[in-house]
Amino acid sequence: MEIYVVRAGDTASSVARQYGIPVSQLIQDNGLTSPFQLVIGQTLVIRFPIRTYTVRPGDTLFQISRQSGLTLRQLWRNNPILQGGLNLYPGQTLVLEYRESPESPITVNGYAYPFVSKALLRATLPYLTYLTPFTYGITPQGGLVDLNDRELIAMTRAQGALPMMHLSTLTEEGGFSNELASLVLNDMEIQATLIAAIEAKLAERGYEGLDVDFEFVFPQDALPYAAFLRRLHDRLSPLGYLVTAALAPKTSANQPGLLYEGHNYAAIGAAVDKVLLMTYEWGYTYGPPMAVAPLPNVRRVVEYALTEIPANKLWLGIPNYGYDWPLPFQQGVTRATSISNTYAVELARRYGVEISFDGYAQAPYFRYTDGQGTGHEVWFEDARSIQSKLNLIREYGMDGAGYWNMMRPFPQNWQVLSSMYQILPT
Repeated sequence: MEIYVVRAGDTASSVARQYGIPVSQLIQDNGLTSPFQLVIGQTLVIRFPIRTYTVRPGDTLFQISRQSGLTLRQLWRNNPILQGGLNLYPGQTLVLEYRESPESPITVNGYAYPFVSKALLRATLPYLTYLTPFTYGITPQGGLVDLNDRELIAMTRAQGALPMMHLSTLTEEGGFSNELASLVLNDMEIQATLIAAIEAKLAERGYEGLDVDFEFVFPQDALPYAAFLRRLHDRLSPLGYLVTAALAPKTSANQPGLLYEGHNYAAIGAAVDKVLLMTYEWGYTYGPPMAVAPLPNVRRVVEYALTEIPANKLWLGIPNYGYDWPLPFQQGVTRATSISNTYAVELARRYGVEISFDGYAQAPYFRYTDGQGTGHEVWFEDARSIQSKLNLIREYGMDGAGYWNMMRPFPQNWQVLSSMYQILPT
């Protein structure tokens, strides 16, 4: 795999000729909607097939899978044009093998709301180990606020991935309730009711495990939170369920702030099977324009986590989104709009501006002026920024990655990921 940065005068055709690959592959792999109007500074992922198969009349993907010795999931990953489906046509060229042969296996988790585009989800699931529908809430009595997740669970299993149940203290207003968390963590009767409800729901819906995400936990509830996770693990692990927890992006044990103080890395890491490091949101809706996940910040979180938790328990959080800030930025007034990474490139194309790359943050950005004369600054993710983050998994020996979230397309990401790692199950 190579990552090409577009220069003046480039088109998809000219870049494809330069690398000796079909232009259709370049367009599909990168999700190009305007292949003849590329943006200076835009990235293109280049992959090099070394073994292909031409579809014949009567062929099915199942037959090709058996004959080639590849799983359906691997065929889907090698051929994003299939969009996770089974439809073929005579004369179609399928990639069986690329030049790079990734050997390192990793676990990949992704989150999705029930209203996710089903076509997008079907195309993305072959790149995931787990899909985690978001989210089951909690009642003050220890019951569960139900989730319309049955279709997502069925689709996940159909694509060879595994469903994970998600539990949080998110309220209908969209915020995490530390009061509700404290109630659950300190009232053993309510907690027992909740754990029983979770066990029943896991069995009823056919989940493979539980992911717990209590954010803004009161500092005094840090150890009760870890103890709650330990009780969940002790109850669920003997039944074969995986138990994971999401962690705020800390860089030290005593880091101040309500987001951080309720998460004791050592205690939580000892209580569960895996943890997700939520290494994103440095650039956020109400903050100043900056990268969502600057690489030095991400690295500092990982290096601290490794002092408290074994590397084989760590999942690196990766953002699948960017932000568009109106300018000038005013603290407490300016509100950024969350956008997809593909839409960010479309914005740059629409307004005729070049994309720059911040070498320190390892993230792309640009500025533009809209039709009303308002300036904007956009930070997002591209193939380079994703590769730099994914490199950390290998560098530090982590178990895998967790993507927030699956609601928006980002074809380049999946090409980079699958060129670097074997995604479990293969």
